[in-house]
Amino acid sequence: MDDHSIRDKQSGIGYRVACDVGGTFTDLCILDEKSGKMHVAKTPTTANPIDGVIKGIELGGVKLKDMVLFAHGTTLATNALITRRFPPAVMVTTKGFKDVIEIRRGTRNDLWDTYKEMATPYIRRRDRLVVTERIDYSGKVIAEIDEAEALEVARVIRKRGVKTIAICFVNAFANPANEQRMRDILARELPDASISLSSDIMPEIFEHERFSTTVANAVLAPVAGDYTRDLAKRLAAGGFKEDVLLLHSGGGVMTAKASEKFPARLAASGIAAGAIASRFVAQLSGFENSIGLDMGGTSTDVCLSDKGELPVTKDWHVEYGYPICFPSIEVLTIGAGGGSLAWIDKAGSLRNGPQSAGSRPGPVCYNNGGTEPTNCDANVLLGRLGTTLAGGAIELRKDLAEKAIHDVIAKPLGLTTEEAALAILKVANANMADAVRLVSIRKGYDPRDFALVAFGGAGALHGAALARDLAIPTVIVPPNPGVTSALGCLLVDITHDISRMYLNNINNVSLADLDNSFRELEMEGRDRLLNEGVTEDRMVFQRFIDMRYLGQWRSMSIAVPTPLETLDAAVAKFHEDHGREHNYSRPGAPVEVYRLQVKATGLVRKAEFTKMPRRSGKKPAPIDERLVRFDERPKPVKTQVFDRAELMPGDVIEGPAVIEQLDSTTLVPPGLKAEVDDYLTIIMRVPLG
Repeated sequence: MDDHSIRDKQSGIGYRVACDVGGTFTDLCILDEKSGKMHVAKTPTTANPIDGVIKGIELGGVKLKDMVLFAHGTTLATNALITRRFPPAVMVTTKGFKDVIEIRRGTRNDLWDTYKEMATPYIRRRDRLVVTERIDYSGKVIAEIDEAEALEVARVIRKRGVKTIAICFVNAFANPANEQRMRDILARELPDASISLSSDIMPEIFEHERFSTTVANAVLAPVAGDYTRDLAKRLAAGGFKEDVLLLHSGGGVMTAKASEKFPARLAASGIAAGAIASRFVAQLSGFENSIGLDMGGTSTDVCLSDKGELPVTKDWHVEYGYPICFPSIEVLTIGAGGGSLAWIDKAGSLRNGPQSAGSRPGPVCYNNGGTEPTNCDANVLLGRLGTTLAGGAIELRKDLAEKAIHDVIAKPLGLTTEEAALAILKVANANMADAVRLVSIRKGYDPRDFALVAFGGAGALHGAALARDLAIPTVIVPPNPGVTSALGCLLVDITHDISRMYLNNINNVSLADLDNSFRELEMEGRDRLLNEGVTEDRMVFQRFIDMRYLGQWRSMSIAVPTPLETLDAAVAKFHEDHGREHNYSRPGAPVEVYRLQVKATGLVRKAEFTKMPRRSGKKPAPIDERLVRFDERPKPVKTQVFDRAELMPGDVIEGPAVIEQLDSTTLVPPGLKAEVDDYLTIIMRVPLG
């Protein structure tokens, strides 16, 4: 295990544990409050993720009764939506609107493939039931619930044995009365049912987005509920006495109780943790602008932090066509990980991903029955990876990797095995470089103004190559790259994002009315935080106004101060941000207020990295030497291998070099230097020519 000092302003006795469950590994960061030190643990992800969590805690040497905080990032909700492993559900909607979630927006993920089938809705058509009711755009009740129809719907649901229900009525965002009446009837007739209302989940205009978010929330409620209850029970059985905190899409945590009401917020759980941690590590090393590259076993997540701010989106999905509109840190995920498969398409071109070997069987070199080569196999063959992973827990077979690359890629393409391995990694790097361009150049940012934070189990192997391709001048490798996402779970607060529609021309907005609306949202946030045990003195509220040009549908969220004395600065910021992201702005055009949002935060205890002492003795000595093939050299070169646990601030490792540790491997190509800063972070300056 690696460890480095962390000191908490509010020190105590016990352990704070953060856990991130990925597709291949379960990672843990464990902070000892008494000593101020943190160590990490890594274990393969298990079929039942809870088993891997408990095993990881045990591997970290922590007793459950000694934990004072447990924060958890999970892929549970994402996987449930992808695999459709959730209980059957029913949608109850306004007569004439049952096909809203199937019609979607009429768009396609691939515009040029008209034959490609779209994913089916999470609730099939026969399970979308209708009742007569109607509310107009202003919230006026045109037709109340037909109770006879409502009782018939209850009878059908009872007969089908379904206990998960989403209620989605048109214009319910303007007046929830009919949805609430339908809920009351169903709750009386079906007392064991789990019911989600669109007016509770996302009280906003655009019925497809509201219906889709509510449906996703409804189908995940029993999945998340069962998981969080089982996890809490097993932790409590071992003596853990506090709440289980789960990371959500917005970059905060919520209690298990809150996750049962808003489980769809867990659908982007783990990736948010990585974004938060990459920003933190970059800022600690003096970089306010950073691009996070989290390359794990199955996928790569890319995020951008501009002046310390992580962009948030309400337009994201697990499967295209079915948006989940809870606020989420904007992260782009592609199928490029250490376990991504290399393959040849029908036209004879080399491809990489998105298919993955996963944790079972894993890369061919794992010797678990895999037969298709992966990025991991290519790195092993080229000597960039050693013959063990996770501190020796996993043995890697170079001979098996070589055979698979030869048989599947090299022979069909007429390449040598080494050339094929290099080609595999170049394709993977090209895919990741394109992803970085999408979150930077496409959004109006210049990658040359950013540092690249390379983390995840495989990120530090590819960081230098990507920086060269993208003209990024600096690569940052965190102290524990493979568990950086888990670290992110220790850096967040309990947060809730609460919103309401507020359609009005900016020139007609009353500041007093605006303030009253914000206060009502803050009261709802305060109630949620109090319900989760947060005291008033640890509550913080931030206000945001979503604006758009009059007549357009795309809006941008602008932070505003409290109290709000004028809207001039907010409008100017809207024009500036719109010009950067969409490449045009119209300062003279009328602007419309679209939505109000409040971020309600309950502050939790944070850890602070402390500077480590500089080396006073000899420079670190290599622990090994092996032949490594780099892109910059035509033949393998003798390369020194260093143990990262032996590195201290001020150390400089000149490439070519390989730096190994429990959770990752850092590749330092020829011509580069790896410098260790005061926080044990590796900084590589990339010469750009």
